[in-house]
Amino acid sequence: MKFIDTHHQQWHHVLGEDGPMPCPDPAPNLLLSLEQWHAVRDHWPAGLVTAVELNNDFDIEGLAADLPRLAMIALRFPKWVDGRAYSQAKLLRSRYRYAGEIRATGEVLVDMLPLLARTGFDAVQLRADQSRAAAERALSFFAGHYQGDVDATQPLFARGGV
Repeated sequence: MKFIDTHHQQWHHVLGEDGPMPCPDPAPNLLLSLEQWHAVRDHWPAGLVTAVELNNDFDIEGLAADLPRLAMIALRFPKWVDGRAYSQAKLLRSRYRYAGEIRATGEVLVDMLPLLARTGFDAVQLRADQSRAAAERALSFFAGHYQGDVDATQPLFARGGV
C-alpha cells in the first residue's frame, strides 16, 4: 500500500477562483474532477498522464471506455461509514481489469486499510488525524482470509489452504 503525503503529491487539482476550473489546459499529472474530464476528454492529448477523482455514488460503468487513458483514479470516502467506494474499486479491478493506481481519499481511517487492500486500492491518503505507522500495522493483522478478494479470487478451500 502506498501512503500519500498531502504536502508532496504527484497529482494536482486544477482550481479557479470559484472551484474546479471548468475546462483546464492539458498538462501532466492533473487530478481532474469528473466534470472536468468530461469537458476535455475529446480533445485531451493521448498519452498525457491524467487522473480522475470520483464521488462514491458514481456508476463506474460510465467511465469504462476512458479507463485506458487514466493513470490514477481517486475514490472519495465522504464518511468513513459509507463504503460504496469499496465496491467501485472492486469493480475497477475485477470487472474492468483496471491496472492503474486506485487511491482512497477523504475520511480514510486506519481501520479501513485491510478491506481497502482486499478490494483493490493500492494507495491511500489518510485523514489528517490518522497515523501512518498504525495503518502499516493494520495491514499485517491478518495473514490470510477465507473469502476471495481481488488478488486471490477463489476462497481459501479452493486454493488448497484448508
